[in-house]
Amino acid sequence: MTKEEILELNQKYTDADPIELLTYFLDRYQDKIALSSSLGAEDQVLTQMVTSINKDARIFTLDTGRLFSETYELIDRTCKKYKTKIEVFFPKSEPVQKMVQAKGINLFYDSIENRKECCYNRKLEPLKRAFEGLDVWICGLRAEQSVTRTDIQVVEWDENNNLVKINPLAKWTEKQVWDYIKEKGIPYNPLHDKGYPSIGCQPCTRAILPGEDIRAGRWFWENPDTKECGLHKK
Repeated sequence: MTKEEILELNQKYTDADPIELLTYFLDRYQDKIALSSSLGAEDQVLTQMVTSINKDARIFTLDTGRLFSETYELIDRTCKKYKTKIEVFFPKSEPVQKMVQAKGINLFYDSIENRKECCYNRKLEPLKRAFEGLDVWICGLRAEQSVTRTDIQVVEWDENNNLVKINPLAKWTEKQVWDYIKEKGIPYNPLHDKGYPSIGCQPCTRAILPGEDIRAGRWFWENPDTKECGLHKK
């Protein structure tokens, strides 16, 4: 896809209903497109939308080995609700084992470098395997989620993965997300009701305090401008 095509698609779909954008890409790319789901509120919205367009659309998630039990339960509930099979990609055991033996089970608390190494082994490497054969990936990113995401577009070129990335909910507010979840009866992680707006690995996620940014609970010991694992690096 050329830069001109991406520009045209952004002009056409930035203010459109996400269903319109998803329908265009799912119809055009067929088996070359997939939703990458973290099982967060936004991705649950997209799961409902995607399966309403194409019940056989591909959806995958990454099991880092450090997820909350509530997240595993949500995978099961979501598959049953939408009669779909979410593909689960796991990290390779040998690199993770070597990393833990060398630096400890909770190495990510010691430095940003360690945390990024852990994210790479548990998330980025499996993600690259999940991307094999794809031309487009669907993401649940929203511009208001954090200072690292304010400039995202509905349609982007992902240079790192050589893929088109679409963010159908880029312009949505948190209220829009939850209004849609309630309207459609979409299953969601019960941790959201306990102060966890953003949920990742259990050791790297905490509930947020009143008035905190919605991503404050992710990698909570780091500064806001470093709080990305690398999945959405530009």
